[in-house]
Amino acid sequence: MEYQMVLFKITNWVLYQLLANSCYRAAKKIANYGFLYRSSSFRSYQGTAYPSVSKCPLEGRGRQTLVCDIQWSLLRSKSFFPYFMLVAFEGGGLFRAFLLLLSSPLMWVLEIEQGLKVMTFLTFRGLSEKRMECVERAVLPKFFLENLHLQAYEVLSSAGKRVVLTSVPRVMVEGFLKEYLKVDDVIGTELQVTKGYFTGFVTDSGVLVKHKALKEFFGDTKPDIGLGGRNLHDSLFISLCKEAYVVNKEESKSAATSVMPREKYPKPLVFHDGRLAFLPTPSATLCMFLWLPLGVLLSVFRLLVGILLPYKISIIVGQFSGVRIRVKGLHNAPESDNKRGVLYVCSHRTLLDPIFLCTVLGKSVTAVTYSLSKMSELIAPIKTVRLTRDRKRDGETMQKLLNEGDLVICPEGTTCREPYLLRFSSLFAELADEIVPVAVNTHVGMFYGTTASGLKCLDPIFFLMNPSPCYSVEFLEKVPRELTCAGGMSSCEVANFIQRQLGDALGFECTNLTRRDKYLMLAGHEGLVEDKNKNPNLLRISASQV
Repeated sequence: MEYQMVLFKITNWVLYQLLANSCYRAAKKIANYGFLYRSSSFRSYQGTAYPSVSKCPLEGRGRQTLVCDIQWSLLRSKSFFPYFMLVAFEGGGLFRAFLLLLSSPLMWVLEIEQGLKVMTFLTFRGLSEKRMECVERAVLPKFFLENLHLQAYEVLSSAGKRVVLTSVPRVMVEGFLKEYLKVDDVIGTELQVTKGYFTGFVTDSGVLVKHKALKEFFGDTKPDIGLGGRNLHDSLFISLCKEAYVVNKEESKSAATSVMPREKYPKPLVFHDGRLAFLPTPSATLCMFLWLPLGVLLSVFRLLVGILLPYKISIIVGQFSGVRIRVKGLHNAPESDNKRGVLYVCSHRTLLDPIFLCTVLGKSVTAVTYSLSKMSELIAPIKTVRLTRDRKRDGETMQKLLNEGDLVICPEGTTCREPYLLRFSSLFAELADEIVPVAVNTHVGMFYGTTASGLKCLDPIFFLMNPSPCYSVEFLEKVPRELTCAGGMSSCEVANFIQRQLGDALGFECTNLTRRDKYLMLAGHEGLVEDKNKNPNLLRISASQV
């Protein structure tokens, strides 16, 4: 009897004292946060004190100074969790990203500063500075640009001097802000670094407090314009400015007034890296991790279908598994005679371009590649021939292959994810008179099937891991003989003409950018091309017509 009473008291203490009190404190903290955002007095304090960013006049700001925060002002979404997840996944791998996902429920309970420290520790602990620089340069700008607030950016760009104060780690945002938005100074939370690796902790100065940092940076001088969000922290620092404007939550959700269209990007986004094709919010990241086991199995199955089954059957089975193939203009693909093959000139989206071309044609076509991993060569269901980038030797190789049958080539020399075509190599135009341009495009929802800094042998796996990847193949009309080298055109003129044809068919913009430009920007080197006699030039920003 006494034993039962003791057990009852222990159970009562655990249920009603320990758990109940802990849950009560957590609920009270969440309720307090909700009260700050929902109470009429707090809304009145934010909403009536400062006008909306849409009311800010843009004229005559050339000599004025603007201060703002990237999180609450320049970006439409207020949560910075997705950008921590991008760094964790692309810089640290699956396990680090999974740990960060598990910590996401804590963000509802912890204070803002504590939550930021937790995300920072899980994301940066043991991450090298070099890897972080790669993610900052090649991965994050795409997602920042897609989430950029149009009206806030217009106000920012109208100012002569631009200063960003942010509580997020400076290393995550400084590169984008200075390169794309031409921000003069970025002041953010500093992280500890030991021997080139992040410790995961912030420096002794702690998480940046914006209104204190503003006073330290400007002293007694007041900035001309302050741009912030509808929250207490931003209200404190923009109150120290001569003019203050806020970004309303309703305006951030409005596509008509806040979404930045591609044509208004401050700098063309031609190249970017990383595997994730979606903004990894907590819910989207959870769906990805739940999909991964099935996605790997599905990818292997789709790969085996393409390798083992005949083309006609593989199309049916592949589409049944979720792969969408859209074909247009197949009647433009001529039958080659016994003397010489047809040269198919394709836009380059993934390593699978020649394989999908062969699948659509229903016959095997030899493909020439500039660089391909040994694994990809082994599992390729078609014949692949590696080029050396020696013009004379490559020309002789392609001539021999054309004499044996049809040939497919991607003259861009590397893949591009965005709606741009890179400069076409003119070598192919000197070798063939029967040229058929093929406009190839892909659509993915979860993973990109290309990489500049990762393992290229996994590119087909990642593409086929998408729930419903799409390949579009459009055969254009054969290039008239008078527009080939046999008709008196130069090889460069033929290459530029075909590039423009493919650009018009795809709705892409033609550029002068090359493989070398891509790898210099994304990976900091020139790819697999060794050119010791030339000094690397800076990446050309303009996307001008060839």
